[in-house]
Amino acid sequence: MTDRAVAALAAGSWGVVTIDELRECGLSDDAIRVRVRRGNLHPLYRGVYAVGHPNISTEGRFLAAVKACGEYAALSHYCAACHHGWLKYDGRPIDVTCLGRRRHARIKSHETTKLERVMVKRVPVTPRVRTIIDVARTEPERVVKRALRQAKFTGAELALIPSRITGLGTAPTASGNEDVVFDLVVAAGFAEPLVNAPYPGSSFIPDLWWPEVRLIVEVDSREWHEAPLDQRDDLDRQAWLEANGERVLRTTKPQVLRDPQTFCERLRRAGAPYTRSAQTQL
Repeated sequence: MTDRAVAALAAGSWGVVTIDELRECGLSDDAIRVRVRRGNLHPLYRGVYAVGHPNISTEGRFLAAVKACGEYAALSHYCAACHHGWLKYDGRPIDVTCLGRRRHARIKSHETTKLERVMVKRVPVTPRVRTIIDVARTEPERVVKRALRQAKFTGAELALIPSRITGLGTAPTASGNEDVVFDLVVAAGFAEPLVNAPYPGSSFIPDLWWPEVRLIVEVDSREWHEAPLDQRDDLDRQAWLEANGERVLRTTKPQVLRDPQTFCERLRRAGAPYTRSAQTQL
């Protein structure tokens, strides 16, 4: 009966339990040690165990790190942004913010005197606004932009975020490649295009689009555009768009970085609109 209670508890917490939770299920310290020797429990941190097997999910590893830092702790910073779905976790030490001083191997702890937490997918995590502010304090600008754009903050949330962060741009691009091209377009004085806006009457979603001048920019990447079927789909889509009166420019992140002037000249010749301030300077 005790092991069933442990299994039920683990099922609702990504397979992760603490020693106090095991005791509450009726296991003595000796019984816990026996189950560790048998391979029923797998130590992750001091006082934190994976139940059944050690190959837990990323969510389980996040939760284990939070549990290791005590009752008053939350996933935070880069790892919180990953858990919110804005960034991709890269295996780095897990960020946890907690009240008081905590030190654990493989955990990057952050001390605070005020902690706000919300539950996201059964893991205590810092709220969305707090998370993006923490990310801006610790990560390079390109990472902050990626998180900011993927978060799709509401107007009320944006009002709580410092302008130095929101000023980086909140257009919801779909990839880091699109980030680079979008930022170059705006920095060069062109009007902001629509980003990943559905094209009427179709299932197509152009990367960058100026509907007023019927111009689309597609940012190709090796990940999504290298396979023969993907390339055929790209050509079919481009043919359909051009038949509907759109001009389609294709580029890649390496091309833009290697020769931004040529890319901007292509945009200018294709009729990409400028901002009012840029038009005045011209």
